[in-house]
Amino acid sequence: MYNKLLLSIKNDLDENEKERFSSWACLSCQAVRRERDDDIEQGHRQSFSVDSDRILHSLAYSRYIDKTQVFYLIKNDHITHRVLHVQLVSKIARTIGRLLRLNEDLIEAIALGHDIGHTPFGHDGERFLSVLCESHQIGRFLHNIQGVRFLQEIERKGKGWNLTLQVLDGILCHDGEIHSQSIAPKREKNFKTLIIEIGEKEGDPSVDIWPMTLEGCVVRMADTISYIGRDIEDAIRLGLIARQDIPEDCKRVLGDTNGTIVYTLVEDLVANSLNREDLNFSNDVGFALKKLKEFNKRYIYQDSRVKGQTTKIKLMFELLFEKYLEDLKTGNENSPIYKGFLEGMSPKYVEQTPLAAIVRDSIAGMTDEYFLGQCRKNFFPEMNPNFFSQNLAGSI
Repeated sequence: MYNKLLLSIKNDLDENEKERFSSWACLSCQAVRRERDDDIEQGHRQSFSVDSDRILHSLAYSRYIDKTQVFYLIKNDHITHRVLHVQLVSKIARTIGRLLRLNEDLIEAIALGHDIGHTPFGHDGERFLSVLCESHQIGRFLHNIQGVRFLQEIERKGKGWNLTLQVLDGILCHDGEIHSQSIAPKREKNFKTLIIEIGEKEGDPSVDIWPMTLEGCVVRMADTISYIGRDIEDAIRLGLIARQDIPEDCKRVLGDTNGTIVYTLVEDLVANSLNREDLNFSNDVGFALKKLKEFNKRYIYQDSRVKGQTTKIKLMFELLFEKYLEDLKTGNENSPIYKGFLEGMSPKYVEQTPLAAIVRDSIAGMTDEYFLGQCRKNFFPEMNPNFFSQNLAGSI
């Protein structure tokens, strides 16, 4: 079943990493899984490459294709969607990792999976779902925690993908929204630590948990690098801002196009992180990046013109959550939450997951369009037929 020649090549690749990689890199032979997997140990793929493949072939990854990045309910094919964002993060992070001689397979796996727990309608959807989760006593909803949950407990009908600790940790700790001028890995972790940090983050979202690998730190920085200029380009394309609105000191240090901003940030980060066990922006670049984030928040993310449908979306989240919860309580097996989500799910998941948490997991996995389709089906009136067949006997 296994090709001994290919296994030998893989073993050589693992061994060569000890010479090629930085002393701060995570080697493929250091990968830790919750369960032993003979197919991985005897197969031709290196450990973190397996994780990338498993994430790419997951159903949750497929649903990136129709999930909001920033702007939703806008018909413009050139506006960034979640699927493009994760590809940009992966490319930028691997470029940084190559220059720092880190493990690109690990970087790719974390980058591809980092937003896999995102709700429909981006951070607005995340906020609406979190309020509902708290009101039903199942804790806050955070997309990074949900990403770990999807890949560990929900994918493959509740079996999960048995991903490495290093990848799951990187997904949990990616927090690109938190500004960091400098970041260093917190290396001594295990699966027990992962559970503890999930609890800490759920209890207080402001808690800043740092990745256990330098590769995870790279993805976290690349997350910011990938969206900061791209969101500006999207906002210009939509007429929300003009290029001259970008703060002058940010333009002077970083540039005024996505390309120059990405190039400047990558070059500065690498130059200030070579042969170090941490990642650092220079003071000037770090300050300019922080100010640009504040600009984006005020003039793009909080602009009332792109929030015109937010109240309606919030109501739809509330109605759909309660509808699915009632379907579970009454055992309505014709409901999409049974047919589209629970059908075939492992007994362990069904028996050990609270009903409200099942609803959370179902809604969190939806694309924007599927979510809207469920709302139309359940809450919008439909036309009656133009002609009814005669059946008086049954009604008299």
